[in-house]
Amino acid sequence: MRVLSIDHVVLTVRDLEATIAFYEALGMRREHFEGDRVALRFGEQKLNLHEAGAERRPHARAPTPGSADLCLLVADEPEALAGALADAGIAVELGPARRSGATGPLTSLYVRDPDGNLVELSRREVA
Repeated sequence: MRVLSIDHVVLTVRDLEATIAFYEALGMRREHFEGDRVALRFGEQKLNLHEAGAERRPHARAPTPGSADLCLLVADEPEALAGALADAGIAVELGPARRSGATGPLTSLYVRDPDGNLVELSRREVA
């Protein structure tokens, strides 16, 4: 067996619209699928959303809002990203900070979504 990449991640959320608004401010776009299901698409990946208490089967054994820790790659320089976050009313919790990513060094800013999930916004450092 050989795993190639991540296709999607599921987030369990308390408030679909608040979550959608937050991630749209990061540049993702809402997508409806399979009737009433909602995802947030970015690049070739997406975040599928499950509303707490109304999760779709199958799901995690104990789906819990606010238990995720995500790292998302961004195109923006950290200073421009910090300005865009401030303009959107999103507080930076930590950063910029140098981190190690899957393919090399990153410069990251950390924010929290409406459920308290930690969202690391990272730019790959160019050698």
